[in-house]
This record gives sequence, structure tokens and C-alpha cells, in this order.
Amino acid sequence: MRVVTLTEPDDFDGWRDAARGLIAEDVPPDDVVWQVGDEPVDLFATVADPAPAPPPGAFSVPRAFIDLARSAILGSDPERFALLYTLLTRLRREPKLIEDRADPLVRRLDRIAKDVRRDIHKMRAFLRFREVEEDGGTRFVAWFEPDHHIVRANAAFFVNRFASMRWSILTPEVSIHWDGKALSEGPGASKADAPDGDPTEEVWKTYYASIFNPARVKIGAMLKEMPKKYWKNMPETALVPGLLAAAQARESGMIAKARDTVGGNSLIAWEALRDEAAGCTRCPLYKPATQTVFGEGPVDAPLMFVGEQPGDQEDLAGRPFVGPAGQMFDKAMAEAGVDRSRAYVTNAVKHFKFEQRGKRRIHAKPGAGEIDACRWWIEQEQMLIKPKVTVALGATAARSLFGKVMTIGRERGRALQLPDGGEAWITVHPSYLLRLPDPAQAAEEYARFVEDLRVVGGRIG
Repeated sequence: MRVVTLTEPDDFDGWRDAARGLIAEDVPPDDVVWQVGDEPVDLFATVADPAPAPPPGAFSVPRAFIDLARSAILGSDPERFALLYTLLTRLRREPKLIEDRADPLVRRLDRIAKDVRRDIHKMRAFLRFREVEEDGGTRFVAWFEPDHHIVRANAAFFVNRFASMRWSILTPEVSIHWDGKALSEGPGASKADAPDGDPTEEVWKTYYASIFNPARVKIGAMLKEMPKKYWKNMPETALVPGLLAAAQARESGMIAKARDTVGGNSLIAWEALRDEAAGCTRCPLYKPATQTVFGEGPVDAPLMFVGEQPGDQEDLAGRPFVGPAGQMFDKAMAEAGVDRSRAYVTNAVKHFKFEQRGKRRIHAKPGAGEIDACRWWIEQEQMLIKPKVTVALGATAARSLFGKVMTIGRERGRALQLPDGGEAWITVHPSYLLRLPDPAQAAEEYARFVEDLRVVGGRIG
């Protein structure tokens, strides 16, 4: 039995040197016990042989393994050293094993590395310095409780970011200190060793409250990205619940009041909502899209149509229903005898989701998370427009309006009640008609679509 003692829980160099020597001697993983300092990982290990020196000519490993090992070593999983050594021994027989993400060992180490990278990001994002006056001048002190052994690996980031400051980062495991010239380490600390606040925090909280935009906050995603365990060290987070509640209530109240005011400010409220949506980041679709495509039509429209999402032409134009499907919709509305100018048209998802194929952008169906992320905008549009009848064009629109999966074939052709009590109908999206390859079937389905529009047109008088 070989016992390898590493100096620190993040001792990658020590692990690498020991692993090189062990693998050169063909020592199987089950015959190695890894421990840090005086604390054995395996409490039943009794033999304490020193780790062999790395011999010359050790076999090479893929760069991907080195990157994985550097991250996984920082994890808190007590088996990480043994897992990495096991993978190393298997790589001698299976050089491409590191590429097999279905392998249980590779998958487990990937999870550890991913958790480490997330913890590194959290430390960079959520650590807050507080100003302290001491004999040598001003020092900025922060308290942080990482889940993994990431403090030393993260030190260079803070040195580069705050090179001109004198600072200390205190954690339960180790403390690091920067004096403007050199980085030093100290023992772990407790939260009581860090200051509770400083005079600048009130200024920061005032500024944070002034720039806080609740329309751009998806609460579930925010809590996933910024778990509440970090809130206690961030002064601004104490404001978040009140800001969310107050700001969303104000916006909803403004829309409701404007709509109910005789001859009031409905258009102004709609324009404010549209402008707010232009900066929406509730889901990742805003990143590749050209722009938000908001609804369009009279703010007192008795009829509201909800489609799936903007297409390629809508994304470029910034207007809904202007592409091929929109042109077919206009044609069908005219044949059904429904005045298009009395209808408000919008989409369940406000950004174009697509797959890039060469120079073409091919439509991709929005996922449930993307539909739910955009549902707040649909609800605000409904609250403002207050249509007599709302029509879901396709399954995505129906899911957005009803908050659940709806079957078009079963629900089509009859009046339904929305969660807010309004009347709704479900029919196909005009893009469905464009995709039908058989001319006879396309003509038949188009006639059914026109009849659906004629029926809902009759509901508004």
C-alpha cells in the first residue's frame, strides 16, 4: 500500500509528481491512499511509504486531461485524487477515454470540475470588499465561504483586478493578502474577523436601487445564479425583495390605471412596455437575435392574435407578422372578412430562435423555458389591450396563454376560457400551412383556417 501525502487540498503539482512516479511503477489505483497533511483520506491506511520520485520519460497525456485535473483537484470531493489517478491509469490503455463523456468516471470528474468553475465564478461575482482603516492606511477586507478549494487559484484574478488596492480575502480555510506589491497567505478566519459594513455601502445601495430594473429580472434564474447563501455578504441583496415587489406592482398598476382611464394614457403605457421589452434579457435568445419584436396594433383592439415567435424577416424588420406566414395571415383575414386593422398581433416569444446553416438562419422551436420567460410580456399586453377575444396561433402560443400544453386538434373550433377569465380560441399557425407539401391538403387546411378566422371575427361583432 502506497500512501501519498499532499501539502494542501489544492496541491496539483504534488499530485502530478506523485502520479507520474506511481504510474511508472504500474501501481494500481487500489494500492494507493491519498491524504492531505496529517488527515488521511482513507482512515484504514496504515502504511506510510513516501511517494516515488517521477522518473524520466513518463508517458504523455492529452491536454484535456491536464485541464480537467487542474480544475477537479480544487474540488471538495474527498475521492478526487484517487479518481484522477484511476483515470490516468486507464488513459494508458484507452488514450481517447477523455473524450468519452458517457463514461461514468469521466462524467463524475467533469461534474466536479464544473462545480469548481462555478464556485470560482461565484467568488468573483459575489465577493464584496469593505473599507477598514488601519495603521498603514486603508485596507479593503472581504469575507467569503467557497464550496471548494479555489482561493489560491482565484488569487491572481483579484490581484489583477484590484492591483492598486491593499486588500485581504478571508475564508474558513485560508486567507490571502495583497499589499500592492506582493501576495501573502495566512490561516483561515471566521466571519467575525471581517467588518460588517462601511460608510460607502449606503451610497452603493442608493445607486443600486436607482438602476434596478425588475422587468429584466427572471427571479428563478436569479436565484439559481445567485443562491441566497451569498446574499448575507452583499449589501445590495437586502433591497432586492422590496424592489421586485414594489417595482412590478407599480408597472402593473400603471398599465391597469392607464387602460381604465377614459380617453387616458393607454398608448403611453403600451409604449413604455414596448420600450422595456426592447432590453429584455429574461432568456438567452436575446443574444443572437437582432432585436426584440414586440406586438403591434391598436391598444383598444377587440381581437388579439398570438403567434409563436418572430421569423427571420420579422427579426430584421422589428415588426411581427411581416414575413411569408404573416402575408398568408393577412390574406386569410381578408377572405374571412375580418378587419385586420382592428386586430393586435404579437408573439409568445419576442426574440427569433434559429439555427445558423451557412448564410441562412433556420427557424428553431422555442423551448418551454423560453416560452415561460416571455409569458410575463404576454400577460402585460393582455392586461393593457384587454381584447374581447384572444386567438392562439399554434401550440406554442396556446401553451403561453394557458400556461400548459394544449392539443390543437382537441381544442380547435370552440371557445375556451383563459386563466384571467377572457375568451380564447386555438387554431393553427399560418406557417403550418406553408409547410404542407400536398397542394390538395394545403388548400383544405387553408379553408379551415379561414373559417376559424371567420368564426372569431363574428365573436367581436
